[in-house]
Amino acid sequence: MKQVMRRTLAAIAAGAVVAAAGPVMAQGKTLKVVQHGNLTILDPVWTTAYVTRNHGYLIYDTLFAADGDYAVKPQMVDTYTVSPDKTVWTFTLRDGLEWHDGKPVTSADCIASLQRWGKRDAMGLKLMDFVKEFKEVDGKTFQMVLKEPYGLVLDTLGKPSSNVPFMMPKAVADTDAFKQFDSYIGSGPFIYRAAESKPGERHVYVKNPKYKPRSEAPSGLAGGKVAKVDRVEIIEMPDTLQQVNALIAGEIDIIEAPPHDLLPTLKKDKNIALDDWNPLGHVFVIRFNHLVKPFDNPKVRLAALHAINQEDYLKATVGDPAYYKVCGAAFICGTPNASDKGSDILLKSNFEKSKELLKEAGYDGTPVVLMQSTTLPILTNTAPVTKSLLEKGGFKVDMQSMDWQTLVSRRTKKDAPSAGGWNVFHTYSVSADALNPISNSYFVAAGDKSWFGWPTDPEMEKLRDAYAKETDPAKAKALAEAVQLRALETAQFGWIGQWYGPGARRTNVTGWLKAPVPVFWNIEKK
Repeated sequence: MKQVMRRTLAAIAAGAVVAAAGPVMAQGKTLKVVQHGNLTILDPVWTTAYVTRNHGYLIYDTLFAADGDYAVKPQMVDTYTVSPDKTVWTFTLRDGLEWHDGKPVTSADCIASLQRWGKRDAMGLKLMDFVKEFKEVDGKTFQMVLKEPYGLVLDTLGKPSSNVPFMMPKAVADTDAFKQFDSYIGSGPFIYRAAESKPGERHVYVKNPKYKPRSEAPSGLAGGKVAKVDRVEIIEMPDTLQQVNALIAGEIDIIEAPPHDLLPTLKKDKNIALDDWNPLGHVFVIRFNHLVKPFDNPKVRLAALHAINQEDYLKATVGDPAYYKVCGAAFICGTPNASDKGSDILLKSNFEKSKELLKEAGYDGTPVVLMQSTTLPILTNTAPVTKSLLEKGGFKVDMQSMDWQTLVSRRTKKDAPSAGGWNVFHTYSVSADALNPISNSYFVAAGDKSWFGWPTDPEMEKLRDAYAKETDPAKAKALAEAVQLRALETAQFGWIGQWYGPGARRTNVTGWLKAPVPVFWNIEKK
């Protein structure tokens, strides 16, 4: 608490000095934004990192998109039809779609994009289980032929967050899904300027003069994507006090996710406004590596879940109860699939039970490697909490600190921790990614096709398949609850609390849309 107060007082003092010197306003038609972390990976299929997803929304477009009410609407698609037996979906693209290099967007591009994305994304993987083939009808029309009806086609093609089914040129989309590409050609409202960008300092995007937005008003991620500034600069500025001072001084225009302990400082400045751009919020996650000891043993994973509790994490990372919620529901409190069945294990620490399970599992005291991110403020304190709780529960813990991009790269390694791998780490998701057993990638239990941690559980996959096929809402909710209970039974992973946080902007910046993603079309700067 003393450290938090020192940071806040320092911010206030620094802000006062800046204000006295007078604001240095960011350039009129240039929007300068600081994201929650640095952008180093530009392939939004290869990684689920949200900074990369944000980059994707600037330069790419999608076939469908979720509006402000999470209803899926056509985006690049003009019209679509479904055969009477629900197995043939036919999509026709809008007129005037063009890649940044001037070439037209074609059906072949879209098919290749869906196929690459469908090898990495949780919802894409499940959809592809049902796809028999894609057919190119002509340059603007293509078909997706299913083996049997699938009720989540539009939800999948219009999913709002990582991994997003962005459309890319075929030559780019033909890249192996497990290798990064180095292309930046999209068809979206902004064009990436690689020559003007320098990772670690800034990324530059300019308005796409040939982009043809839809005629509908913008809503969420759907409707007309009208770029109202000429240029967007993503400024890399890891230090949160520096971010706040720069915003107060007018040197930047937006902070996507200011730390909660500095929100009072921002609220005091009449030239700063706070926008709750993602009303559904986020959910914290603890993720185990199922491939290596000791978390290859479900009793050891279960011991870890018995040791933790949500409120310790929420107090340490968010602090203010106005911005967090203790919630046992894997699929987000207040939404249709929410259930608290079986979730007591996540809400109250039981260290004796943890020690008992470790003894039964034959845990030999080898330290577990816990990766800590030091450059995402919202995650920085999660690992120290885990270290403390696991040690009280009988574990030995080797917490290794690193920047977020290093963690993102290291989590892909399946090696033993002694060879550069890992045992456990923390991340978070926007709640919109976690609303059901198909969209929530942490529930995939298909071995190598699973998200990092690579759990294998045929029973979980049967439940997820059943959910995907179910059309009755009541039965679907019961299946979602069964998925949640199965995940807790096997300790597949842990969801450790929901949190909320506004973005901060200068008051001369308006039009920030409410969506699960911070998007920069529709924003004006006066």
